[in-house]
Amino acid sequence: MNPSTAFATVFVDELIRCGLREVVLAPGSRSAPLAMALHERCAADGPLRLHVRIDERTAAFLALGLAKASGRPAAVLCTSGSAAANFHPAVIEADESGVPLLLLTADRPPELRGTGANQTIDQLHLYGGAVRWFADAGVPEARPGMAGYWRSLACRGWAAAAGTAGGFPGPVQVNIPLRDPLVPGLPDAGQPEHDPAGWPEPLDGRPGEQPWTRLATDSAGPGERPPGTPRSSLRDEVTGPGQPGALELPWTERGVLLAGDGAVQAGPLAALAERAGWPVLAEPSSGARQGSTALTAYQYLLDDPTFTAAHPPDLVISAGRPGLSRGQLGFLRQAGGHGARHVVLTEGPGRWADPARSATDVAARVRLAGGPPPGPATDWLRRWQRADAAARGALDAILDAGPGLTEPRLARDLTAALPDGALLWAASSLPIRDLDRQMAARAGLRVLASRGASGIDGLISAASGAALAHQAAGGGPAVALLGDLAVLHDSPGLFAGPGEPRPDLVIVVASNDGGGIFSTLEPAAFPDSFERVFGTPHGARFSALAAAAGLPYRQLREAADLPAALRGSGLRIVEVPAGRADGAALRHRLHEAAVAAIRGPG
Repeated sequence: MNPSTAFATVFVDELIRCGLREVVLAPGSRSAPLAMALHERCAADGPLRLHVRIDERTAAFLALGLAKASGRPAAVLCTSGSAAANFHPAVIEADESGVPLLLLTADRPPELRGTGANQTIDQLHLYGGAVRWFADAGVPEARPGMAGYWRSLACRGWAAAAGTAGGFPGPVQVNIPLRDPLVPGLPDAGQPEHDPAGWPEPLDGRPGEQPWTRLATDSAGPGERPPGTPRSSLRDEVTGPGQPGALELPWTERGVLLAGDGAVQAGPLAALAERAGWPVLAEPSSGARQGSTALTAYQYLLDDPTFTAAHPPDLVISAGRPGLSRGQLGFLRQAGGHGARHVVLTEGPGRWADPARSATDVAARVRLAGGPPPGPATDWLRRWQRADAAARGALDAILDAGPGLTEPRLARDLTAALPDGALLWAASSLPIRDLDRQMAARAGLRVLASRGASGIDGLISAASGAALAHQAAGGGPAVALLGDLAVLHDSPGLFAGPGEPRPDLVIVVASNDGGGIFSTLEPAAFPDSFERVFGTPHGARFSALAAAAGLPYRQLREAADLPAALRGSGLRIVEVPAGRADGAALRHRLHEAAVAAIRGPG
């Protein structure tokens, strides 16, 4: 057995012992020992599932989706050179969102660096501060002590990615320089002859398939954490009575819960607000848009300066990463200007979101001392709910005025049509904003998005990974609501080889021939430059793209046909044509109608 093969065998075995269940690779030569070891373990009825993609960017985002939906680290492997650089967009998103990723970057040995050797770049600390931990594994050698080092290296990388070592979950890079030979069965000319067992020491791990190094926080078992639970023990029990170390807050009538993307313990937070009688202003991917006090048209309320001036809160609790609209940030700044207490719940150790710089307190947990008196809702809550209901009625009247399926109506009707247990992945531009303004409050629907860096990168792949993990855990159907540019950015994510695991996923394309969100922003006022440098029309035919990938395709124009279009199995594309100018005009009408309804007669 040569050193590269020995390393790959031991390292892969240890990652599986830690809890690795999903791994993605893009093909290459320098990564061959690890690729072969992974393939061997997947073929042996083990717990590991292997996914192969033809390019590294797609592979990394697939791993990101797998990790985001499952709550456990997923690994992604590439060969040396510029291949590793193509991981970087997914690394940035994983860093900002706290998604646990293991980046296994194969490398040429150090004696080839800086020599002009083929496919050799400086891969050390390639991702800078975006990773939680970096390790250069060193070139494998046939000497005693290597097996223990390799196994402990795998355990430390796993813990750093998962956040079980006390840190915030996120990406970890293990750089792996390998010398020839790279495949088993070939002697290594640079190493002495080994004993008949093939190695100078046993390569076995701990008895009973236990990991080499166990962390005390792994109370659920090595690498086991049910999907949807916090990713670090420091973030358990974010809310609830009597939690040790929780920030105790006296009840006040004029409280608000503002929940952004990825809010920790979203369900208990929504329940806390419901008990307190506070309105819940929750982004779709927060998980907190549920319960009787969650508002569905809250963005229109925040857009109305008359309403916000008349409803200053005394207390705001924010969780996750709010910032989907200017209205949210303006509300936080205005609340701070009026002396409101703003408590920010941490995402993890040393991590909290305060984009308006209005936080007065930061806490990992909160508990409420006291509560509203028994009886009907307080006047504070009733006023928020009346305004929300008035806006919702005005919005629905416009959306339902005709049979056509506009982008805002698509967002509303799609979330209503999906059953409990479904997963919805939303693009970071117009789709998530349309969902935020039109989606009803409901439990049972899981909404995910790449809102860490809010990029357009890799959304088909990330949605596919999330769907695969969601359905492997017994979840229901999955849908991705994407814009046309997002689909074009990640069209390689539609392609996978025969036999590769494929998700049951409907990709719903809101197709407006360009960058629709720019039509709602200030550049739209400059028609001379707008269409070419912001609108960016492309003329793509998604029926042809679907045909190239061998996928079912359907075009949808009528709202009544949406439920039938969602039925089916496997990966498939549903295109909903829309016009950018018409969409901008409709959104303006919706805004004007909602504000008029909020302010009432006169």
